Amino acid sequence: MNLKKAIKSLVLSLALMACSQPVVGQDLLARIAPVDKKVKQLDTLALQSVRVRENIENPAGWLYNNEWDNRYAHKAGDLPDTMTINLRKFCMPTPSRVITSNFGPRWGRQHKGLDIKVYIGDTIRAAFSGKVRIVRYEAKGYGNYVVIRHSNGLETIYGHLSKHLVRENQTVRAGEPIGLGGNTGRSTGSHLHFETRLCGVALNPALFFDFRNQDVTGNTYFFRRSTMDRESAKATAARGKKQSSYTREEVYGGDE
Repeated sequence: MNLKKAIKSLVLSLALMACSQPVVGQDLLARIAPVDKKVKQLDTLALQSVRVRENIENPAGWLYNNEWDNRYAHKAGDLPDTMTINLRKFCMPTPSRVITSNFGPRWGRQHKGLDIKVYIGDTIRAAFSGKVRIVRYEAKGYGNYVVIRHSNGLETIYGHLSKHLVRENQTVRAGEPIGLGGNTGRSTGSHLHFETRLCGVALNPALFFDFRNQDVTGNTYFFRRSTMDRESAKATAARGKKQSSYTREEVYGGDE
């Protein structure tokens, strides 16, 4: 920073000299211009570096009022009216193509995620790069679970794990192993309970992920609060549970 101040001081001094000596001054100003441009480029790079560091330390802090809390799995906040969610640089949490339970009403209560068939010990991976907010065990719910906040604004939850492979406040990259498939907590068989939340509000993962085709639904998803229930129903119809039976090959990523 001292170097930048010195350069700016030199630029100002030379500019003043240019006013008193017009002919020489024009030449000096011509020489100064590239130096001044470099200083501005340094300022821009420094600002970008700060933003990148802040996004790693507190992903999507602008959306969550810079709040980072390890005490709760989810706390519903105010959803934005609209928001573009970046789905690039993703990784499917599991190669399994088998959805065993959809998002929405189930057994008289709301099922907040998708259930994906996995076997005990199967590797579960981070869907996007981000920072681990929760690593915990909940006997009457998620069992062993992990919550990750991502720079695109989403939080993903991975439930019923047999083992955690990450710790709270750890930075992870998309595709990094974060746990092993299991049957812990309120579960009737080994599977991954997978949630996607925005500002603490559960959104249908099928809006973003197509497990049967092992892909995301697009490079971006444009969220509208006013139509989210209607869009969720469409996503379930297009990419939700289709069959009751499945093969082991489908669970391990083989063709349907």
